[in-house]
Amino acid sequence: MKESQGHRAPVANEGASREALLAGARTVVVKIGTGVLTAPGGGIDRAVLEAIADELVALMAGDPARRVLVVSSGAIALGVEQLGLDARPKRMDMLQACAAAGQGHLIRLWSEACARRGRVVAQVLLTHADLADRQRYLNARGALDALVARGAVPVINENDTVSVDEIAFGDNDSLSAQVANLVKADLLVMLSVAPGLLDDQGVRVPFVGAGDHTVDKFIRSETSAGGKGGMVTKARAARAACAAGASAVIAPGREPGVLGALFAGADVGTLFAPDPSPRSSRAHWIAHTLRPRGTLVVDEGARKAVVEGKRSLLPSGVRLVRGSFRRGDPVDVADAQGNVFARGLATYASGELEKLRGHNTREIAEVLGYNLGDEAVHKDHLVLLG
Repeated sequence: MKESQGHRAPVANEGASREALLAGARTVVVKIGTGVLTAPGGGIDRAVLEAIADELVALMAGDPARRVLVVSSGAIALGVEQLGLDARPKRMDMLQACAAAGQGHLIRLWSEACARRGRVVAQVLLTHADLADRQRYLNARGALDALVARGAVPVINENDTVSVDEIAFGDNDSLSAQVANLVKADLLVMLSVAPGLLDDQGVRVPFVGAGDHTVDKFIRSETSAGGKGGMVTKARAARAACAAGASAVIAPGREPGVLGALFAGADVGTLFAPDPSPRSSRAHWIAHTLRPRGTLVVDEGARKAVVEGKRSLLPSGVRLVRGSFRRGDPVDVADAQGNVFARGLATYASGELEKLRGHNTREIAEVLGYNLGDEAVHKDHLVLLG
């Protein structure tokens, strides 16, 4: 395939070569899309799954220090097959039924494939609520760390049977980026039916530098048959992983030997370079995992204090309070034009901030009858976006 030359940033400027970024990765999350695992006639392509299992185990065998975690789609596709349906259903209850019927079969296929290669598979089902709650988030990290420390291969999927929102709006691309942050991964590999990110001429873009958004115009919203994601969600997930300091690759999952080629430094797929100044795990959790419950619209002075001064957001700078949220809930912070530039954890509930907006901090106790803090959002719980 031809290579797109117009978007190849000098690799030297990224501080490491492609080979060093990939071969040096010790904690790796591999996301496998439904389109990769699905046979042309429908159902799961067992030969592809077996081939990927071979490559995953080979990666671990090639470097005893390497930890590999898998985010695998395919449960609903398997459920469609198991329940004898002609096509993926659209009704929510049937999607949940397919997830329930297919998930056990999916983990059995992975377990058997890896067992034949001397590796134990552990099923891990997550919901967004598991990752949005900080204690459950840390518990999940501890469990995954314990598994990979013992050489097991965690196979992770969304718990679609009980997560209505996850089926309607979620996708495993986003989940894989969150898992990459959860385990402090060095590399996220998203195996797709696409050869990588393609430019407007259909030519693969081999490299996207840190902070490079010139390729955004090439990101299309099409999805593969049976899948929920697409290049939009893959690019978003890649950038989320890079913001935490990981590299990310979108690569052709049905191409034999693709993982081995990647780790040998071959020019395969599209590599997104890591942010040279990555966010902390907690800051990444606030920015990329939490879903805002409301929005605080602020004046220009407050925007400058937050963005340029790295200060807390005070009630005096809040002009509008949108949504209903409780103390400690995530909220977006937007300017007067509606541009969201930060996300944080609210010190006060929406009703309290509605009363406090525009007031000086010394007036808080007078307005509310108590004072929980001088800030609408404290700087320690506030993360700039973009």
